[in-house]
Amino acid sequence: MILLLFTVLVGGGACIVKYQTISQKREVSTEEISEEYLIPGGMPIGIYMETNGVMVLGTDAIEGTDGDKYKPADHIVRQGDYITGINDEVITNKKELIAAVKKLDDENVVLHLRRKDQPVDVRLKAVESSEEEYRLGIWVRDNAQGLGTVTFLNGNSQFGALGHGIHDVDTNELLEIAKGSLYETSISAIQKGEDGSPGGMEGVIVYNRYNILGEITENTDAGIFGTVDRIHELFADQTPLKAGRKAEIQRGPAKIRCCVDGVVREYDVNILKVDLSEREVNKGIVLEVTDKELLEKTGGIIQGMSGSPIIQNDKIIGAVTHVFVQDAKKGYGIFIENMLEHVKS
Repeated sequence: MILLLFTVLVGGGACIVKYQTISQKREVSTEEISEEYLIPGGMPIGIYMETNGVMVLGTDAIEGTDGDKYKPADHIVRQGDYITGINDEVITNKKELIAAVKKLDDENVVLHLRRKDQPVDVRLKAVESSEEEYRLGIWVRDNAQGLGTVTFLNGNSQFGALGHGIHDVDTNELLEIAKGSLYETSISAIQKGEDGSPGGMEGVIVYNRYNILGEITENTDAGIFGTVDRIHELFADQTPLKAGRKAEIQRGPAKIRCCVDGVVREYDVNILKVDLSEREVNKGIVLEVTDKELLEKTGGIIQGMSGSPIIQNDKIIGAVTHVFVQDAKKGYGIFIENMLEHVKS
C-alpha cells in the first residue's frame, strides 16, 4: 500500500455526496439513462496513469571514467519523445529502461522512440561512467498522479472528468497514456486563491486495489475519460440531467457542482461569455463565481475544481477548466458537447 500526500494540480478530493435538487425530478438508475441524459459529477477522485512508453524530460551531462563531461543524448533525443525500446529490447516503463541500461556492455546504443506519433530510431554513444557501467544522460518519467473532479457518468458507465488534459509538469506535453486508474480520495486542506496567486487543494490517495473505482482509457485536451466499476459508491442517489447544447447556453446565472468542504454542493456562478468559435477546445465558456459561501471558502476558482459540472436550466452545459490568474473569481469552462465526443460509442 502506498500513501501519498500532495498538492492538487488537476482535481479535487473524496466527499460525501449530498445532491441539492435543481427541480423536482424522479431519481433514475444508470440502466434508465438515455443518450441525452447524464449523471452529474462534482465528486473528486484520485488519478494514477502510466505513460505509453517512457517520456523524455530532458538530457544531462555525464562524467566519464576519464573525468571529462559528455552529453551523449544532447540534440539526439528530444523533450517529449517516448522511449519504446533499446537495441533489441522492448521498453514499456522506467524500471525496464534502467535494467536494460545496466546490461549494456558496449557504448553503441540504438534507441527506439515515438516522436509526435511517428516511430524514430536514433543512435548514440553511451558514456562509461565507471568500470563496465554505462549511462545515457536522459531524464525520464513513466507515470503521473494527482486528484481530479468527475464531470459526468453516462448510461454505459463511461465517465468524463477535468475538462482538460493532464500535461507533464516539466515538458507541458499532453501525456500519452497506456493505462490508468481512478481511486477514492480525501481532501486534507484548501489554499484560498487570490488575484495573481491561484489557490489549490491538498489531498490524500491510498493506492491499493481496494480503493480503485474505475479505469482511465483516454487523456485528451477535452479531459480524461474511461469507465467506472463502483458506480453506486461514486454516484449514489444522483438525478440524471440532460446534456445541454452550445446553442442553448445563455449569459447569466448558472450553477457549478464541486466539493470544497467534504460535501458536493451547488454554488452560484454567472456566465459572462459563450465563445462558439472553437479557438480552444476547453475555453468556450467564461464564468465568474458569485456565490458568497464559495468565495469565502476558496476565493473563487482554485486548482482542484477542474471538471466541476456547470449547470444551467436543469442541463449540464459544461465543466470548469481554468482560472484567470489575475482574477481568481473568474475562469474558463468547456462545452459538455466537446467532452461527449470522446465517450460516444
